[in-house]
Amino acid sequence: MKNIWMIVLSALCLYGESIDTQTERCKQGDLDSCYEVGVVLTSKENRKDQEKKDAGMVYLRKACQYGHAQSCDMLGDNYYKDGLYQAAIPYLEVSCKREIKDACEALGTIYRDGHDVRQDDVQARVYYEKACGCGGADACINVGMIYRGGFGVPKDRGMEKSFFQKACEAGSQTGCTFYQKMDNEDKGIAEPGLWTKLKSLFN
Repeated sequence: MKNIWMIVLSALCLYGESIDTQTERCKQGDLDSCYEVGVVLTSKENRKDQEKKDAGMVYLRKACQYGHAQSCDMLGDNYYKDGLYQAAIPYLEVSCKREIKDACEALGTIYRDGHDVRQDDVQARVYYEKACGCGGADACINVGMIYRGGFGVPKDRGMEKSFFQKACEAGSQTGCTFYQKMDNEDKGIAEPGLWTKLKSLFN
């Protein structure tokens, strides 16, 4: 534990007295302060320093253990980014139930790609749909692709198009492009040919 405090103190030159204060408050049981110190030590340049990152994870685990939800969210996120999928899943599941978009999307990817779990398109779709409902544009596109390819579900053009539309509404240009193309096809509007597109560049 002494080494952890030394690592935190060594970060003060980068992050100022606020971290020093938060470290002291954490020692006194302030879970928000434990979370703040944990975030600093597991983010940006500190993330590249294994000792600092490990120290940050200790702070996050301490706060999570005593019910600090954001710390649990960060633990899941860090484990996922480090490729420790089995360690990440329990935290991501709890976060996803709280409608944390990134957690739901991470779970979708874990099951889609079979990261330390049996590959499962149905579970992937469930989690991607949840993330989409929380405003995750990329997750919406992933669900659209699932319906396009019939991965774990029957192919469904209507569902595919609706999820591309949701992605578009969530701010994805890719989602807008996919949706517009499908909508034009449904309306019988022909896509401009290559020659037309080239000529438009000079008009």
